[in-house]
Amino acid sequence: MNPLVQQKKASIQYGDVSIDFAIEPRSTDTPKVLIKVHPDCRVVAHAPPMASHDEIMQAVKKRARWVFRQMRYFEGQRENILPRHYVSGESHFYLGRRHLLKVQEVAQSTPEVKLLRGVLEVKTRTAKPEKIKSLLFDWYKARAREVFERRLDEVISQTLWVKEKPPIRLLSMQTQWGSCSPKGQLTLNPHLVKAPRECIDYVLLHELCHIAEHNHSENFYRLMKQVMPHWEKVKERLDGMAFYYLNDV
Repeated sequence: MNPLVQQKKASIQYGDVSIDFAIEPRSTDTPKVLIKVHPDCRVVAHAPPMASHDEIMQAVKKRARWVFRQMRYFEGQRENILPRHYVSGESHFYLGRRHLLKVQEVAQSTPEVKLLRGVLEVKTRTAKPEKIKSLLFDWYKARAREVFERRLDEVISQTLWVKEKPPIRLLSMQTQWGSCSPKGQLTLNPHLVKAPRECIDYVLLHELCHIAEHNHSENFYRLMKQVMPHWEKVKERLDGMAFYYLNDV
């Protein structure tokens, strides 16, 4: 690999703004540099082995206006999100829909969380915010396990290269929805269960494609297009709501 591609960090100037970005290798035979702006405003240039440092810099400069706009968009989203207080009246997401939170402080009651007719009811002996947050997270994690297993059963038939159903591990993460180990284990963010089913399917299919193609190569994207032709629109939808779904991590 060209040693220049292994450079970890670089930056360009756009007007009076300095845009820092990471350079990561991209396993592909095409000379195209793929540029991504993540919801946390990280900018990454995925460069193929044959790309020189100058070519990478020029590719980012060429898309500087788009990068800047994406960063401002995600920053604007973050500013509009209010911090969680875990009190009655707040709304919390589940499978893409907002549900009203209702906290009931009941003496001698076993703590429980139920979703009834669009209302997320939490019963507990103490209504302290940290206690409500913990109860909600446990509820989300249990629902995530059920939903992810069920959705995996639905989509796995589309990935003919997967010989057996891979195991799922849950891990709360701030910048990733999922990953796939070299042995084929799927690690999924339980907060993903707040997203619509189609978004969950996208993440599952993305990780299942990594079982065949471990890098984001042209073959990988070809597989993604095969199993979900409109995956880019679904990804954009998920990225656009990331701050809302991860607001209480």
